[in-house]
Amino acid sequence: MTRQTGLMSMYTIEAFILMDTEGKRIIAKYYNHVMPTLKEQAAFEKNLFDKVRRQPGGEILMLDGHIVTYKNSVDTFMVIVGSLEENELLLANVLQVFHEALTILLKGPPEKRAMMEHMDVVVLALDETIDEGVILEAEPNVIASRITRRVADNDLPLSEQSLTQALQSARDQLAKSLLS
Repeated sequence: MTRQTGLMSMYTIEAFILMDTEGKRIIAKYYNHVMPTLKEQAAFEKNLFDKVRRQPGGEILMLDGHIVTYKNSVDTFMVIVGSLEENELLLANVLQVFHEALTILLKGPPEKRAMMEHMDVVVLALDETIDEGVILEAEPNVIASRITRRVADNDLPLSEQSLTQALQSARDQLAKSLLS
């Protein structure tokens, strides 16, 4: 999970998969060119579902040279895949954080119907948690607040959005000048 770049290390994952209880993909994001073809992804997901279905009480397993953390939520499975060098507890924590953020955003446990109806919110939450495989946030309340703020901003009429954006720009300029 640690990637050395100069003096900096970043925690990363290889994939996030959300599937229903029949093993059908709802969302899948593969990072760092892991399993680049759809055929490889489908084979991995089938093998993954077979293992997860047989171990519903488990949370962490090794599969095809990867560490897999998963969580059963009502009628879905949420899965994070990492390399063997990854810290499985950190992977499990990221999955728990994402699950909690969705629970806040969907106002209840994440279930397939609610996630399908609010797919935009689910994808935004995923993007706030993980970006290109890099773990960005580990606080569910922070993730949820960023999403609800975006959704609230998008609910404004276009004319008010422009005014809101102009005011934010003015605030940013004022803050920069005061800090200089």
